[in-house]
Order: sequence, then C-alpha cells, then structure tokens
Amino acid sequence: MSSALDKLKNLTNKISGYERARKSNMEILENLFFELSINKKVEDFSELFNYKAINLSGASLLMENLGEIKKGKYLQILAISYDKEATVKNKNISLAYFGKAENVDGALKDKVVEFIIRFRFEKSFMTLEHYHIMLESFKTEEKQNTN
Repeated sequence: MSSALDKLKNLTNKISGYERARKSNMEILENLFFELSINKKVEDFSELFNYKAINLSGASLLMENLGEIKKGKYLQILAISYDKEATVKNKNISLAYFGKAENVDGALKDKVVEFIIRFRFEKSFMTLEHYHIMLESFKTEEKQNTN
C-alpha cells in the first residue's frame, strides 16, 4: 500500500512542480515581453498566444548550440500566424528586430533566446490542455458505445 501512496506522492510532486515552473515561466516571459519591446507590436501580452508559433532568426535554438549566432543573419523574433481563409495560410510577422546577429550584445541575444524558449514552454502546456479537452469527447462516445 505504501508503494502506491509513494507513487501518488511522486506524481503529485511532479505535477505541482510543473505548475510552479509554469507560473514562474509566465511571470518571466511577461517581463521579457516588455523588456524586448514586443508590446509595441502585440498590444496585450495574452494575445501573444494567438500566434501559431514564434521563431527566431539569427541565433540557434537547438540544444547542442543554444544561442549560437548565425553569422550574416539578422536577429529577429518572428511570429507565425495562421489564417485558414487566406490564400497563403501561414504568415510571418516580425515582432522585434535587433540588427545583425554578430553585432547584438550577448546579454540581449540571450534574453531573446530565453523569450522564445519560455514562449514555447507555455505554448506546449496550452497545446497539451487543448488535446486533453479534445480527448474528453471520446470518453463520452465510449460511454455511449458501452450502453
């Protein structure tokens, strides 16, 4: 019995740990939103999550070389919007432009990279919640099929 209780405690700790990390992430992400002047292009912080994705030009987002400058490129935060009614469905929108990547201050570049990673962290939770809600509809169907 204590083994099941230990498993439950571990699971509870993991879930609460994710929720604490998520809350902290959102606070820091919102601060970076203003610090990087993204609020000039996106009026309200919550609107940021209406974008399908946010990407980065000019620096790597790969784990092996996170933040490494791509010479000859421009450091820029790009949002990807999706309009199913438009002829061209995906549209890239520049949210912030910082100039030639190799000329950008290292601390600023790091904040830009951090912003992208923090956005993706939160967006992954939102995606998880979205699919969890979608799966709920199958539970209703399962109950109907068993009757």
